[in-house]
Amino acid sequence: MTQVAGHPELRLDPDYESPEYRSSAKRAPRQPLVLLSDSLLDSGGPVFGETPVTLSDADLTLGPHGEAQGQRINVSGRILDSDGRPVAGQLVELWQANAAGRYRHAVDSHAAPLDPNFTGTGRCLTGPDGAYRFVTIAPGSYPWGNHPNAWRPAHLHFSVFGRLFTERLVTQMYFPGDPLLPFDPIFNSVRSQRDRERMVSSFDWDTTEEGWALGYRFDIVVTGHLATPFEEASGVRR
Repeated sequence: MTQVAGHPELRLDPDYESPEYRSSAKRAPRQPLVLLSDSLLDSGGPVFGETPVTLSDADLTLGPHGEAQGQRINVSGRILDSDGRPVAGQLVELWQANAAGRYRHAVDSHAAPLDPNFTGTGRCLTGPDGAYRFVTIAPGSYPWGNHPNAWRPAHLHFSVFGRLFTERLVTQMYFPGDPLLPFDPIFNSVRSQRDRERMVSSFDWDTTEEGWALGYRFDIVVTGHLATPFEEASGVRR
């Protein structure tokens, strides 16, 4: 939980349980949090798994039998610490719904088509300057049943590992000008407008490619009071 130094009462991230976000009631902890041992705090990260990270992992538009359907977008930014220093060589993971607003996930029952050439997942490593970049498809909005006529704004999920295992941050990136943002309980569970704005990407003309893809920029801060607001890693696609 991100706090302002010297003011533990000023928490920047959402409460574990947010009444407007109904399913958070099922996941909010009922017991005190368990403190990690020093050995875990010293563990370096990230852990990449059994296969190495390749350049193609960052291009979500390349399917097994052709290109994914939808508006191509370039999403780039930098991973930084609270002092503005780049976090290099770290794992950035992304997952999202397809252009029709459906996840390739067993529990997604939204009546929208699946794209056989879009898995909705990608990953990359940050460069020496903390930079990352993905090529993907603009996600669609989708109904989610939280309340009457509930629709989630278009968004991308990010998982970022900092310099230590305990610095992992999971968050969502939204798109500028989305009319659904004022009505979304997840987005609005973040307390201040300033912090909510830090979860909204900016249109990036420099990475927009003529006739090919629109560009969006989204910087993520992993530590300190300037850290990007996080979401609970619940295993739910919301």
